[in-house]
Amino acid sequence: MTDKLNELTAAGVAVWLDDLSRVRLSSGGLDQLRREKHVAGVTTNPTIFAKALSDADEYNWQLRDLATRGIEVEESVRMLTTYDVRWACDVMRPSYDGSDGVDGRVSIEVDPRVAHDSDRTVAEAKALWWLVDRPNLYIKIPATEEGLSAITDTLAEGISVNVTLIFGLDRYSAVMEAFLAGLEQAKANGHDLSKIGSVASFFVSRVDSEVDKRLEKIGSDQAKALKGKAAVANAQLAYERYTEVFSSDRWKALAAAGAHPQRPLWASTSTKNPDYRDVIYVEELIAPGTVNTMPESVIHAYADHGETRGDTITGSYDAARKVFADLESVGVDIDDVIATLEREGVEKFEASWQELLDGVRKSLEAAAKGKGAPNKAAKGNAKGAEKAGGA
Repeated sequence: MTDKLNELTAAGVAVWLDDLSRVRLSSGGLDQLRREKHVAGVTTNPTIFAKALSDADEYNWQLRDLATRGIEVEESVRMLTTYDVRWACDVMRPSYDGSDGVDGRVSIEVDPRVAHDSDRTVAEAKALWWLVDRPNLYIKIPATEEGLSAITDTLAEGISVNVTLIFGLDRYSAVMEAFLAGLEQAKANGHDLSKIGSVASFFVSRVDSEVDKRLEKIGSDQAKALKGKAAVANAQLAYERYTEVFSSDRWKALAAAGAHPQRPLWASTSTKNPDYRDVIYVEELIAPGTVNTMPESVIHAYADHGETRGDTITGSYDAARKVFADLESVGVDIDDVIATLEREGVEKFEASWQELLDGVRKSLEAAAKGKGAPNKAAKGNAKGAEKAGGA
């Protein structure tokens, strides 16, 4: 039977999992995906953590300890989430070592409420880097205008960065500029560039969701014929910019000093429209030097019926530009689409972060009231505690 995920990996696409939970860690599920499904990295976000903490008893023992110590809710969230990410970094360490530090990465996001405050973002990034204390960590920083300088300053500290919530081409270019400037400063600061990694997370399916909504409202046959085309075209043009930047003399000077390129990462790759092929945002975005982070359902779908047809991006640029010209001709304001998606992206993560805080607050209160009760989840967690380095 054909190993379709291996074919995808051989085509230059790193398969990452867009999910994490303590159940996945304690059950060995993440390690199984690494060994059997070619999963070479993990991404998380506030939504993922909010769901994980609301669904499982695996966190009860740590919540009880945090409540006993009187730890405030925000610090408790950091302890809970960094515990999982530290453990995941250890699980993914073979991929990190086997790829010379390129893959095997696990991402954790700064508090999204500080997305528009550069100084606080950098301070949060440094704190998370220290708490997790693993070389294969990525700190996720949203690509807001204020986030750009935070990206540079964080990289300059020798901290690896996953730039998230990128929707538009101009912002993507600014992100790559922030990356180059950060590495140049890191080099000047005496850091080993070969140890610093970065990806630029370019969101895909949300672009189609927003554009399709506007096309449906326009309602003409010409408009409806363009549904489902914007997201792939947007990502294809992003890859064109990537190839231009990372073939420049400026980049070559950094590469000569040991730097790895900032790979484009295709995020939000599950289809939101059931009329679309469930692996379209994987099949249509295959090119060397890319990452595709997928929910487990998409990983299994691609393993079952995905088609790796070689490079599906290079050479598509003129057709992609025509898609955008056609969209504008029917009345879709692309700049407004991108601005809307960025604003909503930050707002959604802020809402998930608040949901996470509220859930942990309730759990801490419950744990404090019942702190003399048996520790239900402690059994079987000793191994996880050892791997994760404790809370």
